[in-house]
Amino acid sequence: MDKGFGMVFFHLFVFSIFVYVMLYVFDSDLVTYSNDPIENSALLGDDLKEETLPEAKSEKERLGEVDVGRLDEQDELKDKGAHVFSGAVPEMVVIPVGRFRMGCVSGKDCSPDEVPVHEVTIDQPFAMSKYEVTFAQWDACVVDGGCGGYKPSDQGWGRGNRPVINVSWKDATGYAEWLSRKTGKRYRLPSEAEWEYAARSGSTTKYHFGDDESQLCRYANHRDRSTNLSFSNESCSDGVGERTAEVGSYQPNSFGLYDMHGNVWEWVQDCYNWSYAGAPSDGSAWISGDCDGRVLRGGSHYVEPIYLRSRWRSAASIDGDGDFEIGFRVVKVFG
Repeated sequence: MDKGFGMVFFHLFVFSIFVYVMLYVFDSDLVTYSNDPIENSALLGDDLKEETLPEAKSEKERLGEVDVGRLDEQDELKDKGAHVFSGAVPEMVVIPVGRFRMGCVSGKDCSPDEVPVHEVTIDQPFAMSKYEVTFAQWDACVVDGGCGGYKPSDQGWGRGNRPVINVSWKDATGYAEWLSRKTGKRYRLPSEAEWEYAARSGSTTKYHFGDDESQLCRYANHRDRSTNLSFSNESCSDGVGERTAEVGSYQPNSFGLYDMHGNVWEWVQDCYNWSYAGAPSDGSAWISGDCDGRVLRGGSHYVEPIYLRSRWRSAASIDGDGDFEIGFRVVKVFG
């Protein structure tokens, strides 16, 4: 009897352990899921790993199968024999699809070239360089035999991570063409609509952060109290003075782009037109009008707040050596 009772007790004990284990495995309240698919697969095996793949796929689909791949592109540059400096390929930020109203949306103090306000649809994601193109990135192009061998002056302010200046529209497009050849990807200047959409980053105010000019020194290198220039913004000072700042020195907009206000004027693709009458509504560049003059956006370190507004437009000749206020950033096209 004692031996038989012991066997029964043993089987009941084993059965209870089995039931407990099964309850633990199948009770979702007892299983901790990680957001890391590698950690999940280690915890729960290949089945969970397979279940996470469609979710990863859908995320890429949501972005239109985009792949900014900055490090991969630097590897490609090395493979193709380019002289690559650290950070030679601009870091890119994916800009989502959407719609916005372009121009003088406030209806106040509008310039003739800021009207009529019109709705623009961006129906394909694109990537924009997180920072303005730097001297280091430009100089990498020159060392590789590109960019016409042109070495623009830095005005004695320094090169490295300061935005390249004294470049014409033709110079800027030449850099984008070199980068495209070296990476096998398509780079170009942004269209004016793409630029304003990215600069506004969902805002309808003067600046992407609001209307308060006293906050500009947190976001933009411009003509503030640290300069000795007339008509400066006396409500704040960033201490930089009358020169460019290294890219990324100020706070970004909600898309994660830096220096969309100030530092340097930025070339875009578009020919200059005296109003928005007839402007494209699909985000493409407007390549009719005064095409000897191309549009500049964003303002610079040398100008007062009015010129830094998201809607403000300027222009310059495509020829010449540019200006100590003028630089650019690039767009990467997917597909």
